Amino acid sequence: MSERAVRAKASIDRVTAYLARMQSLTQDPDALDFTFGNPHEMALPGLTDAMRDQLEPRSVDWYAYKTNEWSAQEAVAEGIRAELALDFEPEDIAMTQGAFGAIALALALVADAGDEVVIPVPGWFCYDPMLHAANLVPVPAALDTTDFSLDVDAIADAITPRTRVVIVNSPSNPTGRVFPRGTWDALAAVLERASRTSGRRIWLLSDEPYRRIRFDGIGFTTPAVSYPWTMIAYSYGKVLLAPGQRLGYLALSPLLPAAEREELRDALMPLQLAIGWNFPNALMQYSVPALEGVSIDMAELTRKRDRLYDALSDAGYTLTRPEGTFYLWGRAPGGDSDAYCDALAERGIYLMTGTIFDRPEHFRISLTATMDTIERALPQLVAARR
Repeated sequence: MSERAVRAKASIDRVTAYLARMQSLTQDPDALDFTFGNPHEMALPGLTDAMRDQLEPRSVDWYAYKTNEWSAQEAVAEGIRAELALDFEPEDIAMTQGAFGAIALALALVADAGDEVVIPVPGWFCYDPMLHAANLVPVPAALDTTDFSLDVDAIADAITPRTRVVIVNSPSNPTGRVFPRGTWDALAAVLERASRTSGRRIWLLSDEPYRRIRFDGIGFTTPAVSYPWTMIAYSYGKVLLAPGQRLGYLALSPLLPAAEREELRDALMPLQLAIGWNFPNALMQYSVPALEGVSIDMAELTRKRDRLYDALSDAGYTLTRPEGTFYLWGRAPGGDSDAYCDALAERGIYLMTGTIFDRPEHFRISLTATMDTIERALPQLVAARR
């Protein structure tokens, strides 16, 4: 294997080992599975209806090779113009194989081998191995230890002359925090100052797959409003609760200086081909206009969050109340997440250990489990704390 393949494999080994173990254990039909954000009920009717409507070919090239379908780009641009209050155009949108594809494309657009990329900790466990596989250097920046807010000072301390990209994630996996406009303004000032000092532009990659999954009327602001050199990665897999249908996009900020915006636009499609035909399949792209209006049931998701958060808080757990995403983040009793999750697994209850997120004292619960699963698990979760 190449050196970067070895580094990427070492980075992801603990995740894949855990995934294999969980897949094996949760084959039990009586398992109470709270690990990944997978669907536990039948697919949303709006998703299947949209796909069914596009299934029958309308032309001989209906299922020919597809790049960026204009109808999908137009629908995305129109949707996020209204949602994010920025003047996106279809040419700013590259349709990708989920957020994985969007992140890979963003890195290929602006980063060179050996560049450093600052990532949040705790954060999504695939940032690190993706960076190694791209021959980039991950540099962790810890979130605030008290409330898991974005620590702008920690990011500033992590920046060096080799820094090319800073990745942020709001709403944040695994903590559920949603970061406000003031945080983005402060971060923009740091990145602008650091870019001028190094003489090389630092890019911001805003990973926003949970952007439309928020609770309690909490608003959302993209950092693209504060920092023009921002790219937005998005996945429909979360809001549709269909991660197996690989559909996402990378959006270039319309506030980019015109020359840089045009240069990146021109590079999108060639790079998508070069990194492995990084386009969604035909059926999913045709479905995008209809899917822009489809969403997971937020009222039911809120009910699940409140039931688990209230019951576990009353039992003495220390939890972060999620403002977005479909996860609940908490501190393991005794501070050993592996031991805690292993003990629950022996009882048929499967949580995700915080070790995967470089926080071995915490655990994550997926709220995509059914309410019946939650009610069956709660007595043992409460007992485990006591």
